Amino acid sequence: MAPPILSYEDLGLIQGDGWLFRGLDLYVGARDRLALIGRNGAGKTTLLKCLAGLIDTDEGKRTIVPGTHVVLLEQDPAMGGFATLEDWVLHGTDAPAAHEAAAIADQLGIDLGRAVATASGGERRRAAIARALAQGPDLLLLDEPTNHLDLGAIEWLEDWLKRFTGAFIVISHDRTFLTRLTRSCIWLDRGQLRRSEIGFGGFEAWTERVYDEEARAAEKLDAKLKLELHWLQRGVTARRRRNQGRLSKLHEMRAQRAAMLGPAGSAKLGLAKDDVRTKTVIDAEQVSKSFGDRRIIRDFSLRIQRGDRIGLVGPNGAGKTTLLKLLTGELAPDTGTVSLAKTLSGIVIDQQRKLMEPGKRVKDVLANGGDWIEVRGVKKHIKGYLKEFLFDPALTDAPIGSLSGGERSRLLLAREFAREANLLVLDEPTNDLDLETLDLLQEVIADYEGTVLIVSHDRDFLDRTVTITLGLDGSGKVDIVAGGYEDWVRKRYEAARAPAKGGSRPAAKDNAPAARPTSGKAAKLSYKDQRDFDRLPGEIERLQLEVAADEAALSDADLFLKNPDRFTQLTERIARHRADIEAAEERWLEVAEMAEAVGA
Repeated sequence: MAPPILSYEDLGLIQGDGWLFRGLDLYVGARDRLALIGRNGAGKTTLLKCLAGLIDTDEGKRTIVPGTHVVLLEQDPAMGGFATLEDWVLHGTDAPAAHEAAAIADQLGIDLGRAVATASGGERRRAAIARALAQGPDLLLLDEPTNHLDLGAIEWLEDWLKRFTGAFIVISHDRTFLTRLTRSCIWLDRGQLRRSEIGFGGFEAWTERVYDEEARAAEKLDAKLKLELHWLQRGVTARRRRNQGRLSKLHEMRAQRAAMLGPAGSAKLGLAKDDVRTKTVIDAEQVSKSFGDRRIIRDFSLRIQRGDRIGLVGPNGAGKTTLLKLLTGELAPDTGTVSLAKTLSGIVIDQQRKLMEPGKRVKDVLANGGDWIEVRGVKKHIKGYLKEFLFDPALTDAPIGSLSGGERSRLLLAREFAREANLLVLDEPTNDLDLETLDLLQEVIADYEGTVLIVSHDRDFLDRTVTITLGLDGSGKVDIVAGGYEDWVRKRYEAARAPAKGGSRPAAKDNAPAARPTSGKAAKLSYKDQRDFDRLPGEIERLQLEVAADEAALSDADLFLKNPDRFTQLTERIARHRADIEAAEERWLEVAEMAEAVGA
């Protein structure tokens, strides 16, 4: 094994009255792609800052190869005091070259001349990425890099990291992002750091094995310790089984909805039975909305039933928020109608987290300072309710300012889900949440009896939760697809393949290259382009079948124990094939546009 470019031996850090972690050993190789996983509050962000040399630890020895350039992309960098994003990007002794930063910013679609005071969260995040990548790092430390990014920017960042010749460690709640990019996992859990040379695709099976081993060891402990260990483990095996049952139910709901929808991409929802109308909570008919000369929504019709879980996807600025406001009655359409059920009462959980004032206590936010909270009509003690949302019950008197960003988001979810409502509106709910809380949020949404509207760029989260996806591309057209994000992508891919079968126009991907201009007599595709146009659909289908077969083999819960080499081989091959599928789809969409441009 090649020597590490950065290592930390016996790392220990005191936080508050005790050790946040102690005795941690970590090494990073020159081409490592590491996922750093752990609960909110476990110290992941702090650990990255220790590795970056920004925090003096209480114990441990940090060793770095001379000349190694370490760059930290912080989750929420301080930009106060700077007039423009460019001023912030180019400040300091470690500032990147202006032309390098400008080139990356242009690819990310961010104007660095934008004033910091008026920049959105997504614009700030893009500026921070431009600064980090343009510095020419040997080791990138990425703290929630996909927060506030739209799908096009996330995919661009994935492509950049695939080509990156250095090493990186990434903290992220985005399962798709982690699965596509990482080769190893480091797991920060209850003050311990474990490492496994598997990509994130094998992380859940690995952790389940660890918990099983701990559960067997717990049999030797007294009853009290066993109960405490069980709570710390969060019943991970049982939760996964419940999630499998919920996923099966979700697929059934999607199939029912697909039977009620017209042809793919149609903007009108047909009804199987007239009595379904009695279940309708939102009915949109031929809705259009413009701002100035720009048409945001065009001829959109959808009948949303009680229990539907609707996901809204698309690039920033495509109109997701506008459509959300139209559906909830906050905004009136220019033409068409939106009818809301008279009994509809909603909860909106937005990105601002405005209720989380640092000086308030947990019990102030959750129960107005009391010890009891009414959860959808049932009184519960605040400590028991905190456990349901993976909090230590001792945190009832803790100030909000002492919580991590993810813990604050989790507390807000606990507060809002306690309220009586039959419509739940979630605007980027996954930002700052750890993977365990995302699992919990998926459970809560699955058990929610009302209707849910979700705006999110988290592809895996949408695939696990929504029954219908509304896809916006910025042209005003809204695709209506029964299923999640991957179902939407598949429909667009099938639409793009249509010329080979019937001659309809292919759908362009949000960030796909523009069609090449032609002049005079239509040119022909080159031999290589034509070959890729003909062969890639079959190649993609073959790879998808191989991934499905490998995932089926990986579903054996005892595989790791029986054959760890086979387990590693499968997880690595799945990650490799998924990356190949993505690259093939990107290439096919490119040549499909070229084929359309030349009349092929």
